[in-house]
Amino acid sequence: MPSRFRRIVLRASGVLLVVLGALHLAVTPFITRFVEQGASPDAVDWLTPPMLLNHILVGILLLPLGILVFYSAQDAAAGASWALMVSRTIALTVAALPLTLFLLVGTRYFAAVPFLVATIVVCVASAALLAAAFSPVRNWQEWLNLRS
Repeated sequence: MPSRFRRIVLRASGVLLVVLGALHLAVTPFITRFVEQGASPDAVDWLTPPMLLNHILVGILLLPLGILVFYSAQDAAAGASWALMVSRTIALTVAALPLTLFLLVGTRYFAAVPFLVATIVVCVASAALLAAAFSPVRNWQEWLNLRS
């Protein structure tokens, strides 16, 4: 993958992760209402705190992951080992999200538009991150070294 394209893909993936984190935080009140409307008062008292912790924690953690991918994109595209490690670690972490989502949740929530949008965003970000983080680094100087 050309270095310029790798940088663009990594930066776009970082932005997608930040958007996903913001979306996660934005829909938290709606999910709280769904729990309140669909469960008994005792169940609401029991279910709401862990649901809020989980949803807010994931939203907050996605923000710095996206920022780190965006920040390291230039150096990862140039082949800097620290930046490649950051982008590859985050790519593998994000790639686990769609698989975990499908295995644990199934497809029953895809009628909810925010859930569907978040799933699409995480799948696109995951595929783009994996492709950009793990494609061979080929910049002009590296290419010249390989040819000699």
